[in-house]
Amino acid sequence: MRTTRIVIVTGLSGSGKSTALKALEDAGFFCIDNLPVALLPKLLEFRGEFGGDVLKLGLVMDLREKDFAERFPGVFTHLKEQGYKVEMIFLEASDESLIRRFSQTRRQHPITEADSVAEKIHLERTRLQTVKHMADRVVDTSHYNIHELREYIIQLCSTPATSERMTIQVLSFGYKYGLPHDADLVVDVRFLPNPFYVSQLRQKDGRDPEVSTYVLEREEAREFMDRYIDLLKMLIPLYRQEGKSYLTLAVGCTGGRHRSVAVASALHNRLNQMDIHTTLIFRDIGQE
Repeated sequence: MRTTRIVIVTGLSGSGKSTALKALEDAGFFCIDNLPVALLPKLLEFRGEFGGDVLKLGLVMDLREKDFAERFPGVFTHLKEQGYKVEMIFLEASDESLIRRFSQTRRQHPITEADSVAEKIHLERTRLQTVKHMADRVVDTSHYNIHELREYIIQLCSTPATSERMTIQVLSFGYKYGLPHDADLVVDVRFLPNPFYVSQLRQKDGRDPEVSTYVLEREEAREFMDRYIDLLKMLIPLYRQEGKSYLTLAVGCTGGRHRSVAVASALHNRLNQMDIHTTLIFRDIGQE
């Protein structure tokens, strides 16, 4: 029996949709940019024309199409009701990041009924609220460079999202750079001693064995890890039961370089040992 998997990337202009589409193509998806909403059901009528037992479609659909925000939710819901394996990834970023990206690339924003880029971003956010709330995954790309976003999308879509198999992202961050907007669960590890104040560890990060040992070999760190894993063992099946396919576990410390990186790495390893598909992102590890 032929299997069809559809990943739809949408979201704010300048948030990285083109990069995400290229990543999907690299991951083996047949990709189409700016597909009109009305053509999506018709495209699926011809899925038998594509070769292979598994058809993987990667699509970018957004406000470049007139009336996209009004028409897309109904089509998306209808496809799910028909039993298609369709997932929506919604990309967004902070106003500051989007304005900077438009300034650097000198691209035109698709919203025309406003003068400033800031006003256009606000209008686009407002119009896409309904679509965003329907998304399987909302990703804030403010702190991703092109290569990090590409790798994240490939990891995210390397395994089909099903209620039986959940993709979990473990994300380290620094509180001084702001909370990650796409986090589902946030844990603060600033209760652990800070390697920043140890001269021989300051210039290293939490991936270094010396830093990792300094952070994780303490009794309070070991107890925290055991208790947090026990909590996740309870929560993950409940999230699956509610149909959640993606989960982001954020681990924060002051600068996002030492403690959060070490704990996030350990958490990632523990979850993988439990046969839970897990990806790992160090959001602020390169910050000064």
